[in-house]
Amino acid sequence: MNDELAEGYVPEIWAGVDIGKTHHHCVVIDTEGKRLLSRRVANDESELLALISDVLEISREVLWAVDLNHGGAALLIGLLVSHGQPVAYLTGLAVHRASATYKGGEGKTDAKDAFVIADQARVRRDLGLLRPGDEIAVDLRTLTTRRLDAVFDRTRQINRLRAQLLEIFPALERALELTNRGPVMLLTGYQTPAGIRRAGASRIGTWLKNRKVRGAATLAKTAVEAAQAQQTALPGEKLAAAMVVRLAKGVMALDEEIAELDALIEARFREHPHAEVIRSLPGMGTKLAAEFIAATGGDMDAFGSSDRLAGFAGLAPRPRDSGRVSGNLRRPRRYHRGLLRTMYLSAMVSLQCCPVSKAFYDRKRSEGKGHKQALLALARRRLNVLWAMIRDGKQFHASPPVTLAA
Repeated sequence: MNDELAEGYVPEIWAGVDIGKTHHHCVVIDTEGKRLLSRRVANDESELLALISDVLEISREVLWAVDLNHGGAALLIGLLVSHGQPVAYLTGLAVHRASATYKGGEGKTDAKDAFVIADQARVRRDLGLLRPGDEIAVDLRTLTTRRLDAVFDRTRQINRLRAQLLEIFPALERALELTNRGPVMLLTGYQTPAGIRRAGASRIGTWLKNRKVRGAATLAKTAVEAAQAQQTALPGEKLAAAMVVRLAKGVMALDEEIAELDALIEARFREHPHAEVIRSLPGMGTKLAAEFIAATGGDMDAFGSSDRLAGFAGLAPRPRDSGRVSGNLRRPRRYHRGLLRTMYLSAMVSLQCCPVSKAFYDRKRSEGKGHKQALLALARRRLNVLWAMIRDGKQFHASPPVTLAA
């Protein structure tokens, strides 16, 4: 997560690190931009500790800067944080754009990028500091990231399954809702029109029922009706049917993994001290609440105000004034996409379960805002409320209606 550099802290040197998978390159500069150290180091604990020690020998007042905040940078950031070192973060895009303004033009080397990172940290005052989340937040970040990957993989697998089934049995592809477990289970046992006709509705229904599929009889009847509508066996049917089985089993395996991840997320989320407070906000289910903690660390002190949290989430517009033109606002380019997604989805859900959210949304629509604009305004409002709830340690409760005097 990001935090501003503490007021009063004035670095004497700046250490920019161009992050790589196996090796990093570090350049240290002074207040005038003079290089004091330039070194390529392996992404290995002993070498990184030696680098930190050598930099601190130059000066204890150092600001580190990196162009990556995860993956190959994790070990270096962890070591720096454990040594109490401030670490600023520049996006790769920011480094790329800044590089063109330095001597050497568009050329790229690890040493040059490390120098650009260090110099940008020296001259810029808008960089945020990396702050590690607590153990629970880190675990939730790992779990929720993997869950999203598994959900995306499942969608791709279902699309492949539909495409394969369409080549041999279009009537069944139209009839089945493959986002549900039952139809996918059916395809692990029956894939071709002839095979389904031979088995019949009764046998297929019993087969599905033994595998605990809901609505087994109805699903079996649907499959047989589709088989009756196609009497022709298409070329390549046998191999395609085997591929359908393979894809269907892949979807079911991903379903099992997602269910396991949901259980792990639920258990770990409940251990967080702010779990019940966050969960009490209407529309903020366990998975979205876990994603909120994963994105923010669950520590509102790191942001200082709801406005800064909204900026981090991309819900606080930035001015885009030029010359005599003023009052133009735009969404910031640097914000946490995952946190914006979490707040947007929770706002959408809250319309169905929270009268206060629905009233706010309706008011924004009556003011002329579109659906998306009204939802974003609601997400911003709910983020302000959530920040105050966590700050005060109080669960959500709808404000009682105000009775106007007659």
